[in-house]
Amino acid sequence: MRTSSSKVLFKPVLMLGALLCTVAVAAAQEPPATPEPPAEPAPPMLPALAWEPLPLEPFTATYQALYKGKEAGDATMRVTHTGGAQWRVDMQVVGRRGFASVLGLNLEQSTVFEKQGEVYVPLSQATVRKGLFLGKKVTGTYNWQAGTAQWVGDLKKERTQPIPLQPGDQSALLINLAIMRDARPGAQMHYRYVDVGRVRQHDYQAAPETENVQVGELSYNALRVYRTNGGNDETILWVANGVPTPVRILQREDGEDRVDLRLIEYQGV
Repeated sequence: MRTSSSKVLFKPVLMLGALLCTVAVAAAQEPPATPEPPAEPAPPMLPALAWEPLPLEPFTATYQALYKGKEAGDATMRVTHTGGAQWRVDMQVVGRRGFASVLGLNLEQSTVFEKQGEVYVPLSQATVRKGLFLGKKVTGTYNWQAGTAQWVGDLKKERTQPIPLQPGDQSALLINLAIMRDARPGAQMHYRYVDVGRVRQHDYQAAPETENVQVGELSYNALRVYRTNGGNDETILWVANGVPTPVRILQREDGEDRVDLRLIEYQGV
């Protein structure tokens, strides 16, 4: 069982280099210099960063949700192994009074998927949005035999049409897990988002090195991963070694922070 109940600081391993200078001395015309003590041996050359993402495993993570810098609710992400190659990932967001309608909070999402080697293959997806006077529910099926995905429920008609599938297609929640699997310093990541009747290309770039990220009382040495083709809608995630879920997920619009999820606690098996 892993938990973030105590302060955790992940330090990167930096590559060290040495500079060797050679000085010519006319020893015959000058008295010999006092010998200096031998220099300490240089440390061994190490990789620029030791980065070992965790394998997929069950966990429950709790986030604090902020809206424009103000506390707005809570979010829970959960990954469950349901047997064999099949897994499930769930996200529940609950908004506090006054923020729920603005944020579109009180939202539940889930994706059932198979782990085929290192590939996550979505099988079904569901979204439930709860409101004070009404609720909306959408369910979708990824039919890999037929080669199409289709959603039904409270959607516009054009978004209920079958979508041709391609190998590697991901739901929104699976993209988060895929980033945890694929992130490396300097890496570029490309995913085809197929969810709730929409198809979009999601491209991400990881920073060349980690940075210190303060999340509540915890400090993480985390890798910044950001979407490069979102236009005015930015998505930034921070991924830390040894943590199975992003330690922070930030959505920005027109250069301003909008929705900010910050990891409070996580527990794994």
